[in-house]
This record gives sequence, structure tokens and C-alpha cells, in this order.
Amino acid sequence: MALTVASIGFSQSQIEGSVSNLSQNKITNLEMVVTVDSAKDIENTFKVEDIEKILKETKENEVITFSLICNGSMMSNEKKSTITYKIKGNSSEPEEFLTLVTKLRKSAIEYYEN
Repeated sequence: MALTVASIGFSQSQIEGSVSNLSQNKITNLEMVVTVDSAKDIENTFKVEDIEKILKETKENEVITFSLICNGSMMSNEKKSTITYKIKGNSSEPEEFLTLVTKLRKSAIEYYEN
């Protein structure tokens, strides 16, 4: 089964050794990573609409990254083959980013079907 992980970087200011109020922090980076073992996992694990919902929650001009790690079959050296698809964009251009996510998803499904 696949696991989705989102990692968010925060900018925090220190005031006399204490961390400031969370409301004063800002998201500076959003990275989404999905690991799958089959085309069915891709279809069941994430949809472009899921990514779109996440993008709607981000502020303007944030760096966003999406990675899809596809685990393949066992190779002759007894290690699993893998392929990683990765795209990087900006939250100020959500349509372009979603277009790339759509292409990435399609390519990953084709990887398993071939």
C-alpha cells in the first residue's frame, strides 16, 4: 500500500530563547511524496483533485514539489527496481503544476502497464 507524506518547512523567529507564536510562522516549502507498488496503487492512492485541494490551501508564491516513487520488480542483483518522477513548481501557477501532475500520473501508470 502507498503512503503519502507532506513535509512543510516553517520559518520561526526566536524571542529570548522561546519559539514565537505559530500564527507568526509561514510555510516556505511544500513537498508531497507518494510511494506505490502498482498502477492500481496509483489509481487508488492519489487523484489530481487531491493535489488541487492541497494547492488551494497554500499561499501565493510558495515552492511546491511532488514526487512519485514507483517500486518495480526484483532485479538480478536482488534489489527492487524503482523509478522516481519529480516535479517542482510554484503555488502562484497552480494550473501548470496540476497539468504536470496529470502527465506524471499517466506516465507512472504506463510504467507499470509495460
